[in-house]
Amino acid sequence: MATINATWSHPSLGLRCLRANLGPCRERCTIVELDSRGSAEAHAERIAALRPKIVGLGVYIWNAAAIRRVAALLRRAVPDAILVLGGPEISHEWDAQPIAGDADFIVCGDGEAAFADLCGELMAGRRPSGRVMAGGRPELASLRRPYAEYTDEDLRSRFTYVETTRGCPFRCEFCLSSLDPGVRRWPLAETLSDLDRLIRRGARRLKFVDRTFNLEPDRAEAVLRFLLDRMQPGLVVHFELVPGRLPGRIRELLGRFPSGSLRVEVGVQTFDEAVAARVGRRQTNADVEETLRFLREETRAHVHADLLAGLPGEDLQSFGRGFDRLLAMAPAEIQVGILKRLRGTTIARHIEEWGMLFDQAPPYPVLRTRDLTERDLERVSRTARYWERLGNRGRFSRTLPLLWRDGRSPFDALLELSDALFSRFRAAHGIAEQDLVAALIAHLTKQGAPPAEIAAALMADDAGRGRFRLSRSFQCCTNGRSASDKNVG
Repeated sequence: MATINATWSHPSLGLRCLRANLGPCRERCTIVELDSRGSAEAHAERIAALRPKIVGLGVYIWNAAAIRRVAALLRRAVPDAILVLGGPEISHEWDAQPIAGDADFIVCGDGEAAFADLCGELMAGRRPSGRVMAGGRPELASLRRPYAEYTDEDLRSRFTYVETTRGCPFRCEFCLSSLDPGVRRWPLAETLSDLDRLIRRGARRLKFVDRTFNLEPDRAEAVLRFLLDRMQPGLVVHFELVPGRLPGRIRELLGRFPSGSLRVEVGVQTFDEAVAARVGRRQTNADVEETLRFLREETRAHVHADLLAGLPGEDLQSFGRGFDRLLAMAPAEIQVGILKRLRGTTIARHIEEWGMLFDQAPPYPVLRTRDLTERDLERVSRTARYWERLGNRGRFSRTLPLLWRDGRSPFDALLELSDALFSRFRAAHGIAEQDLVAALIAHLTKQGAPPAEIAAALMADDAGRGRFRLSRSFQCCTNGRSASDKNVG
């Protein structure tokens, strides 16, 4: 079994769930994890060298194009191998995907039981008549848990993905989780035992994939208490929280996590309540603001918040107001995403009414809507990439606010900066640190105020806090003075 992960540090929980449940076939199965840095040819060669009888490939939105190439190469390299595809991307609208033509079998949805049954039949020399297998919704208590499939090296050096529940109670039309009705739960006692073993084996970065970790406060409380009792230097846990479901006992526990040990993701997506209702997203802005305020002021959590551009009915001004509103709440990171039409999701029902055009190739971003032109979305997308480097990494926390120093919209200022940077570099990636620093100073001074010397001093302050390195020539231009020396703090 193989898939292409986003990076080496992010192992595949899905492959481990499948292998743990293969029964008699488990010991004959090898997991081959690949990452996006390698070529399709190298990936196919590595798999083919094992001379497999069955090849199972995990297909996701981020690897669909590369996996298609790998599948085609494997067809030539090991023509007798039986090719099975599974994963979220191939589980919906599979008949419209070219990669399906390379597959002998397709497993849709939860694959633990269906894939095990298929492999058992094939290894016994029996070929099922049907080509597409429905995974169904097995009770999680009936499945073997996947955590023994992590190696000690995985636990020491990579993220360890864990799951206490599967599914989501909400119906956001842009999200694949809306297609899995209800929430299924792994038995809590066994889950806590799994966590204990993982930590004892050396796991240090536990990332919970539950879509709404705090959906059931009693369950969340049990997990949080368990982790706090085993907290040690270097252990980091990551949860996705839904706003508004944080009773006092959960807040008290979140507040006890040491600095650097807790990472929290909060999906905001939009502050436009009409847009949220249109796509089936149930949230109140008051809950979002109160949750983020609590996390910022009463915990030491690193908070990551998401916004989504391109939702039906939201224009550039509305999205910008939402960004400004979220920025004022001061999460550590704001991830700006572009809406994608994930296969199977009902967001497609808005295409005609709201003039939405989606790219037909993965990852299927929206290209325009009735309220956002292609240029609008291109600018937002570029701004998001620049923001990831300038804002989310915390390198320019004193310098960047100069862009909106006179009460102007931060989002408008960042759009303007993005236009200037793209005009200068014609790219949003691969820009050398010193070139980016020089371009930011040039843009600030071009705006008229503050003077270049003050902007440079603030930049030096950011550098002095270890956020990045200034070139020697830049340090000389500030004469070693910091912003505090200039009384501009």
